Amino acid sequence: MEKKPTGAAISKSFAKKMEAISPFELKNRLIDMADESVKKMAHTMLNAGRGNPNWIATEPREAFFLLGKFGISECTRVMSLPEGIAGIPQKSGIAARFEAFLKENAKEPGAKLLKGSYNYMLMEHAADPDTLIHEWAESVIGDQYPVPDRILHFTELIVRDYLAQELFDNRPPKGAFDLFATEGGTAAMCYVFDSLQQNFLLNHGDSIALMVPVFTPYIEIPELRRYQFDVTEISADQMTKDGLHTWQYKDEDIDRLKDPKIKALFITNPSNPPSYALSPETTARIVDIVKNHNPNLMIITDDVYATFIPHFRSLTAEIPDNTLCVYSFSKYFGATGWRLAVVALHENNLYDKMIARLPEEKKEILNKRYSSLTLHPEKLKFIDRMVADSRQVALNHTAGLSLPQQMQMSLFATFSLLDKGDYYKTKMQNIIRRRLNALWENTGFSLVEDPLRAGYYSEIDMLVWAKKFYGDEFVAYLEKTYNPLDTVFRLANDTSMVLLNGGGFAGPKWSVRVSLANLNEADYVKIGQSIKRVLEEYAADWKSKK
Repeated sequence: MEKKPTGAAISKSFAKKMEAISPFELKNRLIDMADESVKKMAHTMLNAGRGNPNWIATEPREAFFLLGKFGISECTRVMSLPEGIAGIPQKSGIAARFEAFLKENAKEPGAKLLKGSYNYMLMEHAADPDTLIHEWAESVIGDQYPVPDRILHFTELIVRDYLAQELFDNRPPKGAFDLFATEGGTAAMCYVFDSLQQNFLLNHGDSIALMVPVFTPYIEIPELRRYQFDVTEISADQMTKDGLHTWQYKDEDIDRLKDPKIKALFITNPSNPPSYALSPETTARIVDIVKNHNPNLMIITDDVYATFIPHFRSLTAEIPDNTLCVYSFSKYFGATGWRLAVVALHENNLYDKMIARLPEEKKEILNKRYSSLTLHPEKLKFIDRMVADSRQVALNHTAGLSLPQQMQMSLFATFSLLDKGDYYKTKMQNIIRRRLNALWENTGFSLVEDPLRAGYYSEIDMLVWAKKFYGDEFVAYLEKTYNPLDTVFRLANDTSMVLLNGGGFAGPKWSVRVSLANLNEADYVKIGQSIKRVLEEYAADWKSKK
């Protein structure tokens, strides 16, 4: 194992080697360095390198555990043996028993949400009470395989409503979306890449576009030997007149998507790490390109941070036929350990149409691949092919997200749907905003108000501020004297603070990425002060050598 460096001075050769690894793997090296600093200097290690939130949504969890109590009572009602063996929930009369349970437990934590969720489904979807509560009881107990395997019936109805509210700003496009419940957004990403290739929609060496900076796996997966896609990076390098990043895209760069050779566009919206939503102008430009220049462009959008921007509207709402959407519940509800996400695809979509237009020899290959699932494999929807592919087709009969996970997902969704005053959302956005302000106010840098900023992360380009404070000569000195990773190494080694390098996300090489989700407000004061101090140290070195 290579010996890690010590002290503030990081060798350029070591830093150069580290540029080649993922920032999430680099994080582990930085944590080791920060840990050594803690031992030597009695610091507290502050890890702002990962976006795992330090909050949870309590009420949906309370409702889940209370529902679990009801589920157990339904099982023991059927059979209860002293050895700890019970039956499984029975459908007949279960809704009446659930209503009685709610009355008996009306003051218990979670009861209000359970009652509200139940009434919501009866009123908004005319759900059959016994069918609904039987699905919920079996879900919280987890006694069955997921049926349907793609997503449970009532879970799909609830999550569709949630997406219409949170991703489409309550203005969903016409038609329905099919949903596939997955083991977090990471599993969804794997399934999307796999099925696009399995179904000849993306082939080895095909041209795709990435809007960068972007979550690192979207950079790394296309480079794998299995794919080796020809990647066009579209950079958010638009600057203001006074030299500050807007983290938006130039029109001429977006226009590269007009090239029909580019088969797919991958985007994280709001972005990671800059944490900005697409501007309305860029969205409109992409819509125009799809409608008038590249109608077969497949768009894959990862909208996990949507809820941190008021009135967010996904590309999925604007171009539903072309856009496949990935959404994870992990960040907003503090639920990374639950592994809850969905893939959403409109019932009338480009993916199914392109499969139908494949050459006959490829259709025959696919018909054989999926022949064990249906007598008419050629009619199988792309999203159902994804489900099958997720279990190597042969295990399709046991595919699907676990029932308890789907139940918790449903309760997260109804919690938001019933929060008519957006109290939870407003509080979440305010928590992030306060942390962001605490960070920037202590760097000495300027944070310009922007309604498109989610603020879940902050990407700070050290060269921008080096130029602002000390001029071009100082910038040239930094680039000549130090490796771009020197900043994150110094912070880890000298101050026990772990940040990620923005260059690892295809962002500016001298930028650092700070997660605003996983530390307390006071910690971001310290991080801001430390970033300022590092820049001042560089400047002092430069001045001493002039």
